[in-house]
Amino acid sequence: MLDIKFIRENLELCKEAAKNKNRDVDWKGLLALDDKRRELIGKIETLRAERNASSVKRQASSVKRGKEIKQELKALEEELRGVEEKFGLLMLTVPNVPDKSVPVGKDSSGNKTVKTWGKIPEFTFPAKDHIELAKSLDLIDFERGAKVGGFRAYFLKNEAAQMEFAVLFYTFQKLIKKGYTPLIAPSLVRDFTLFGNGQFPWGREEVYHLEKDDLYLAGTAEVPVTAYFSGEVLEEKNLPKKFVAFSPCFRREAGSYGKDTKGVYRLHQFNKIEQVIISTNDMSTSFTLHEELLANAEEVLQDLELPYRVLLMCTGDMGEPQVKKYDIETWMPGRNGYGETMSNSVMGDFQARRLKIRYKTKDGKTLFCHTLNNTAIASPRILIAILENYQQSDGSIKVPKVLQQYVGKKVIKR
Repeated sequence: MLDIKFIRENLELCKEAAKNKNRDVDWKGLLALDDKRRELIGKIETLRAERNASSVKRQASSVKRGKEIKQELKALEEELRGVEEKFGLLMLTVPNVPDKSVPVGKDSSGNKTVKTWGKIPEFTFPAKDHIELAKSLDLIDFERGAKVGGFRAYFLKNEAAQMEFAVLFYTFQKLIKKGYTPLIAPSLVRDFTLFGNGQFPWGREEVYHLEKDDLYLAGTAEVPVTAYFSGEVLEEKNLPKKFVAFSPCFRREAGSYGKDTKGVYRLHQFNKIEQVIISTNDMSTSFTLHEELLANAEEVLQDLELPYRVLLMCTGDMGEPQVKKYDIETWMPGRNGYGETMSNSVMGDFQARRLKIRYKTKDGKTLFCHTLNNTAIASPRILIAILENYQQSDGSIKVPKVLQQYVGKKVIKR
């Protein structure tokens, strides 16, 4: 959420940001509600001051006026509650302002490649995609997954099941060694967490809702972990707070019908290791931490020896809460192209304002924190890249060196 003072002082900038992020905002209605809200607050403060003065006099006329003020205040406060509710809902529709370094673009065609790493494999044999490999080596059961769990459900089997635990645990341990606090985060969350991280109101259709309990299934550990300090005031000396969190993730994929309908690229349920940082209200520091998160994710892919590229996301493809966002796409031979495996975002104080996460500075000021997050690894999508890049001419698959100790073998074969 942006500060209404910032919006008023930078209205054209905010309008341009919303336009570039393909979002409509009722600016006229928002400002009118803010004007009304200010007017009502002014009237209420004036009446309260008059009431306080009357209570001191304790005269008959003052008592009578006091009763009148009480009724007037009741009506004004009720009107203010209604106005503030409408104002708050409109404020939630205002997206964040992207950094000047972010390219302007309507969709993914506007993204810019800023880095590539690794050598794309050249096979001397007809390469298989992960679906063929998984079936031939009995690694994923798609048919029984669909029978039990419906469309986009699956069973990981044998070495694929081991490899998922291996790649998740390897990444988890790696980040713990870097000083990140390990968490296993809840997947069931309250709605304020989703409003807080900026998924609501825009992405509500993507989230599973358990109506009986009025709880939601989070699509990423970013949701619960960013809300970890909601409503709290931290100390500057204790920032930044760095977390590495595991959670099962759930997504309806409501807007992706017809896309990636086969295999395990786009799923309703998967597991993920997420990096989340809560930091000070300093954009320079946040951009440094943003690069740190990116480097951590890149290091995981380099350890796995998987070719990848880093994209700087354009305004129309970066999401509403982000100030700046990178995506990492890993080479997947079965697609004959790159597929997204990590996202890396810096939000400024946008999420912290919604979640009321603040900190006291050394000189006694109270400021909103900055928040950042990054996908360290997500499975089984990363397994696509591993299976396809490590396939051999005899139909077997080599296990990446860093995972061999966890899987218990160097080659998967039947």
